[in-house]
Amino acid sequence: MKIAIEAQRIFRTNKHGMDFVALETIRELQKLDHIHEYYILVAPGEDHCLEESANFHIIEIKCPTYPLWEQVALPLAIRKIKPEIVHCTSNTAPLFCPARLILTLHDIIFLEKRVHNNKSMYQNMGWYYRRFVVPRILKKCKQIITVSQFECHRIRETLHLPEEQIIAIHNGFSKRFHPLESVYDTTKKYIPAKEYLFFLGNTDPKKNTPRTLKAYSVYVQQSTHPLPLLIADLKEEVIHQILKQEGIENIKNMLYSPGYITHSDLPAIYNGARTFLYTSLRESFGIPLLEAMACGTPVITSNTSAIPEIAGDGVILVNPLDVNAIAKELLRLETDVPYRDQQIAYGLERSKQFSWQHTAEQLLKIYESIH
Repeated sequence: MKIAIEAQRIFRTNKHGMDFVALETIRELQKLDHIHEYYILVAPGEDHCLEESANFHIIEIKCPTYPLWEQVALPLAIRKIKPEIVHCTSNTAPLFCPARLILTLHDIIFLEKRVHNNKSMYQNMGWYYRRFVVPRILKKCKQIITVSQFECHRIRETLHLPEEQIIAIHNGFSKRFHPLESVYDTTKKYIPAKEYLFFLGNTDPKKNTPRTLKAYSVYVQQSTHPLPLLIADLKEEVIHQILKQEGIENIKNMLYSPGYITHSDLPAIYNGARTFLYTSLRESFGIPLLEAMACGTPVITSNTSAIPEIAGDGVILVNPLDVNAIAKELLRLETDVPYRDQQIAYGLERSKQFSWQHTAEQLLKIYESIH
């Protein structure tokens, strides 16, 4: 059987969530399946993070923009390959696909009412593109895959899909995320302090950045020895604007924002952090949760969306709208040693339930059942 997998952006240097899901799943399929013929369709990029093997072929497709790449160049490449199955991995797909289509629909946040406007032009354009494409391709999909039971139920009910058309397959996390010693040589590239708190934020309103910074400011006021906060993937000017807006400019010298943190450095960053803040308003899965847990880092996270499903009952779950609740847990982890040790032990055990190997095994079953 010929299987084409769209993984357009896995060769780009600054990869994000959906890119890693596609990349790690393909790597595990490559180890697992030596029978079927795979064609991995990508856009050119500097990070050649995937190698060909006997039955895995990489096809680079050049095209100037994402929509043209997906709607024009990708279908032309598929016609040449003539696969039995095409798997599009990042929410969208060609409107006219010349093969059986499988779609990974990570979430439908783009179909939900916006609470706040996103100031990123790139993310805004992607939001409108997905809103246009997704409703038009769903009926053409032989199978829709999403990443949690929460999202599966939400998509099925919102879009009125047949129960058998959509299935949940949990993501995994890389085995590179585990407890490490002597990580300061790596972490000092991003923050000079040996001990710090860590927050993954960006301009997407769902990341809840203003409230998280507000909660951190409350923690700084109440702690006798407050730790600095390392913020990934957020520009300084955006942070300064939030601080001014929230009236918390006094914490500016406690914040470090190096921008994008190289994925290879993230295991050290998690290990060096005393606490990881994952206080999103809405997540369809939450790979960073597992990465932090697997590194033995206590996590403060939200009691919303798919997060409790992935993090489990033993993690620290808070209302992400309650800045005082977030600050209270930061302080407790700082002062209550048994509580902290309990969270570390829980996270290490919980993360063992997820792996990319398991994800790939379930995906292969879907490919074979459709064929």
